Amino acid sequence: MIIPHNPMLTRELEIQKGEILIGRPLGMSCGCPITHCGIVHTVDHRTGVITWFVTGPLDPREKGFKDMGYYIAEGYEGLVTESRVDIKLGMRYFFQPRRCMLNWRHSGLVNYVNRTPDGLQVRVEGLWIG
Repeated sequence: MIIPHNPMLTRELEIQKGEILIGRPLGMSCGCPITHCGIVHTVDHRTGVITWFVTGPLDPREKGFKDMGYYIAEGYEGLVTESRVDIKLGMRYFFQPRRCMLNWRHSGLVNYVNRTPDGLQVRVEGLWIG
C-alpha cells in the first residue's frame, strides 16, 4: 500500500525501512474502523510517502511498532492470481483484500498491469471501501 503522508511526521517518527507501523485509514469512502499493521518497504522523508506491506496484528504485538495515526491510502499494488473477469487498464473493479479483517469489498481503478508467470501484477488507485 502506498501512503502519502506528512513529511514532518515521517522525519519526527524517524520511520525507516523494515520497521513495523500501525495506522488507521481515513477518507476512503466510508473509511475503515480497523487499525492496519504493516512493515515499511520504502519511505521518502522529503515527500512523506511511505510504501508498506500490510500484515496481520501479531508482529506489532510481539515486536513493537510506531503509530503513524490516520493516513490516506493512495493505492494498492499486488498480484492477482484469480479473477472472474478480464482485468483491463482504466477500469474500476471490486476486490477483496486477502487480509481484510472485516471482509469488506474494496473498489479501485486499475492504472498498471503487468503479466508475470505468477499472475497479474496490478496497481489500483481511487480506493473506495464498502
